[in-house]
Amino acid sequence: MNLQYSIKDLEQLSGIKAHTLRVWESRYQVLTPKRTGTNIRYYDTEDLKHVLNISVLCDHGWKISKIASMHKSQLSEEVIKLTLDYSHYPDQILSLTLAMVDLDEPRFEKTIALNIRKIGLVKTMTEVIYPFFTRIGILWHTGSINPAQEHFITHLIRQKLIVAIDSQVQSPTPTSKKFIAFLPDGELHEIGLLFATWLIKSHNHSVFYMGQSLPAKDLVEVCKLLDPDYLFGVFSGAIAPDAGEEYIALLAKALPAKKIMLTGHFIQEREKALSGKVTFLKAVKDLQTLLGSLANGVSAA
Repeated sequence: MNLQYSIKDLEQLSGIKAHTLRVWESRYQVLTPKRTGTNIRYYDTEDLKHVLNISVLCDHGWKISKIASMHKSQLSEEVIKLTLDYSHYPDQILSLTLAMVDLDEPRFEKTIALNIRKIGLVKTMTEVIYPFFTRIGILWHTGSINPAQEHFITHLIRQKLIVAIDSQVQSPTPTSKKFIAFLPDGELHEIGLLFATWLIKSHNHSVFYMGQSLPAKDLVEVCKLLDPDYLFGVFSGAIAPDAGEEYIALLAKALPAKKIMLTGHFIQEREKALSGKVTFLKAVKDLQTLLGSLANGVSAA
């Protein structure tokens, strides 16, 4: 798969400023831009991979003059050695980026599996996977990433989380609570909700996973049937502003006795307008704090 990237795309994915890349291109010939039929400069997939490898070495103090003298295969070997250090999160993010660009499932599997083994699932998600999604999200919105690449990596991460959820063994206690996890109408991205489900279950609570694009009226009916203690939803921004506020207002009115916890970009952008109706969680640590309070017998407001 050989896509076209602008120099700004390379900057966003590698972290190396476009101006710096142009200087290196002129002085060290580390890149050779191609041109479209209308004379617009662009870079291909091999250029992107080369820049990502250069970025890793530069982050570790290598001089660009030395890097420019190395064969690409040597450069790749050095990068692979460095990415075995799982305490350096930017290297892991770049490793995932390379796996995405090449649709390289074995590399992805190795990177994620070893990260989970070394630093645990929570840190792998918060320090590696979420920043990785932030990085590729920029290019997704500008159309510089093929949808197949994004779907490929998202599917693999989703699989990892489902396996982690299914492998949990729970022993309910008197403080264990019942949660319903859901995504609102129009919301299809499950990674955040799956991770929250794993986290909630890891604290010995039961979770009824409702998944993608659940209409508010159906969620209300499910709550009447299951009588949960908490509702947990992720609103990333796929839902329209008016529809999102209407969805939350309906839940708050129809389920006044239920504790509703929501997170996501949509919620953060409208927190003031929605305050008083729900509990807003800005980060994973907020959910961890709430779950910790439940473990101590304190109700999460």
